[in-house]
Amino acid sequence: MSGWDEGAVYYSDQAHSWRGGGEDHDPEAASRHSVLQKFKEFIRGFETDKNVFPYRESLVHNPNKSLLVDLEDLDAFDPDLPALLRSSPADYLPLFETAAAEVLASLRSKVAGETGEMEDPVTGDVQVLLTSREDPVSMRFLGAQYISKLVKIAGITIAASRTKAKATYVTLICKNCRNSKQVPCRPGLGGAIVPRSCDHIPQPGEEPCPLDPWLVVPDKSKYVDQQTLKLQENPEDVPTGELPRNMLLSVDRHLVQTIVPGTRLTIMGIYSIYQAANSATSHKGAVAVRQPYIRVVGIEEANEANSRGPAAFMLEEIEGFKKFAAEPNVYKNICSKIAPSIFGHDDLKKAVACLLFGGSRKNLPDGVKLRGDINVLLLGDPSTAKSQFLKFVEKTAPVAVYTSGKGSSAAGLTASVIRDSGSREFYLEGGAMVLADGGVVCIDEFDKMRPEDRVAIHEAMEQQTISIAKAGITTVLNSRTSVLAAANPPSGRYDDLKTAQDNIDLQTTILSRFDLIFIVKDIRMYSQDKIIASHIIRVHASANAASGESRVPKEENWLKRYIQYCRTECHPRLSESASTLLQNNYVKIRQDMRQQANETGEAAAIPITVRQLEAIVRLSEALAKMKL
Repeated sequence: MSGWDEGAVYYSDQAHSWRGGGEDHDPEAASRHSVLQKFKEFIRGFETDKNVFPYRESLVHNPNKSLLVDLEDLDAFDPDLPALLRSSPADYLPLFETAAAEVLASLRSKVAGETGEMEDPVTGDVQVLLTSREDPVSMRFLGAQYISKLVKIAGITIAASRTKAKATYVTLICKNCRNSKQVPCRPGLGGAIVPRSCDHIPQPGEEPCPLDPWLVVPDKSKYVDQQTLKLQENPEDVPTGELPRNMLLSVDRHLVQTIVPGTRLTIMGIYSIYQAANSATSHKGAVAVRQPYIRVVGIEEANEANSRGPAAFMLEEIEGFKKFAAEPNVYKNICSKIAPSIFGHDDLKKAVACLLFGGSRKNLPDGVKLRGDINVLLLGDPSTAKSQFLKFVEKTAPVAVYTSGKGSSAAGLTASVIRDSGSREFYLEGGAMVLADGGVVCIDEFDKMRPEDRVAIHEAMEQQTISIAKAGITTVLNSRTSVLAAANPPSGRYDDLKTAQDNIDLQTTILSRFDLIFIVKDIRMYSQDKIIASHIIRVHASANAASGESRVPKEENWLKRYIQYCRTECHPRLSESASTLLQNNYVKIRQDMRQQANETGEAAAIPITVRQLEAIVRLSEALAKMKL
C-alpha cells in the first residue's frame, strides 16, 4: 500500500471552463448546463408510485449532506444521465453534486442574518453517493478499458489507513510580489498543478517575478477528510492455486471511518491511475507506468449471510426452500447432502450441518453479545476423512476460509500491524478469522499449532472479537465466525490404553470453547472395512461419469443457497418448555460428571461448564433453522 498521497498523478484534462465567451459560443458549456438542469429536475421531481419524492426528502432531512442515488431510478427518469455518469464520472459527478447543493439551498427556508434581514442558508457541499443493482465486475477483469469509467466490484476489506486531510483548493502566494491565487486539486490521490510563473503583470521599472515563486499557505487552503482502504477478492472467488487480487481504494468526506478491516463490501467508484512514489526514480521507463486505484463514490455492506437480502433469491427458489423445510425428515435429508462421498460418520455430518446453519446471535440489554456460531473439533486417527469434511465445508459455506495450523501464526489468524513503506505509517491488516467474518474458519492440523498461537484465538472463538493494541493502534475487529478444526493425538493415533487427557493434547481453555468434540477412530473390523473399501472404489469408478459431474455440484450449490436463506431469514428463540428441558439436562450432566469424578478420583478431560449449556442452546437453534 505504498504511495498513498505521494507522487505525481497521471491525469487527462477533464472539461475545463470555457474562456472564449458565454454558453452560446461554447457547445460543451451549454451541454453541461443542460445536464445540470436535468440533475436538478431529477432531485426535485422524481417520485415513486405513492407520490413520495424520495431524493428531495432525503436531501432536506439528511444532516450529513449526502445523497444516495440509485442509478436505476436515474435511468427511469432520463436514460442519458446514467450513461453520462458511467462513461465520464469525473466530469458529471461534480455537476450532480453542484445540482444537489443548489436544490438544497432552494428548498431550505431563509434564515435571519446578523443584521436581522432574511438571508439564504449556508448549505455547503453535498456528497452524491451512487448505488446500482447491476452485477459487480470481477477484480481480475479490470483493465485499461475501464480507466476513468464507473465500475462496481465486490471484495473484503483487509486494511485501512488513518484519516488524512486532503486539500481541495491550495492557496498560493508569490514570495516576490505577494500576489495570491487558489489552485484546485484533483480528487482522489491526485494533487495540484502549481504554475511555474507568477501571473502578476509588473509595472514599468518593476522587476518581474522569478520562476517558481509560489509558496503554499496551508491555513488558507480548503480540506476534506480522506482515507485509503485495501480491498481483496472474496476467498470464495479466488481460483484454486492463484493468489487473491488486491485493489487500493480512496474514500473521502462522509465515507471516511465507516469501514473496518474484515467488512465485505460492494463498491462503486471511478477506476483511476496514479504514479507510485518510488516509480519515477527507479528507471526512465517508469514515467509511462501507473498503478490503478478506485475512487469510491458508493459503498454497500454485505449482510451476515453475504447476500444482498431477500432480493437475491427468486420466488420459485423461496417456495422450493419452504416446501423442503416442511418435509418431516428435513434434518435427515440435509445430513444426507453433507459430504456424500464420505461413508458413515453420521454424527459428524449432523454436527457439520448444525455448524453450517448456526444459532442466533443475541444482544443483551447490558450490551453483552452472545455468539450464535458453533465450533466443532474433530480429533482422531489419520485417514478418517477429517480433512475431507473441512474441504467440504469450505466449498459449501457461504463464507469460508481454509488454513493449516502448521503454516498459520497468531497474526495470520487474527490481525497484524504493518508499516507502509511509502508513508512509514502503521496500518491494520486482518487475518483469516477477520476475513471469514460471518462464515466459517477451517483449521487443519490444529494440534501442530504453537501454543502461543492457539492462545491468540481464545477471544475470537468466544467473544467473537479481536482486540489489537500495537504500534499506537488500539481497536477491536469483528470475527463472528464458526471454527471447524481437525487434530491428531500426540502419538499420531488414538491410544485406547491411555486416558482421554493423554490423547487430547490441548489445554482445557481451548477445549471449553468448542461446542462439539468428536473422537474419530479407525476401527479395524472385517465387515466395516469391506463396506468402506467398496464405497471408495465406487466413488473412484463414477468420478468421471457425466451424471456425477453435473449432479454433485448442483446439490452443493442448492445446499449453499438453502443455508444462505436460512441464516438470513430465520432467527429462532427458545420456548419456555424447551428452556426447562435444557436446564434439567444440563444439571443432570453436571451431577453425572461429579459422581464419576468422586468414584474414579480423576477429573473429567473435558469439563462441563456453562459454555456447554450455551452450546446446547445454539444446537437447538440450528436445528430450528433447518426447518425455518
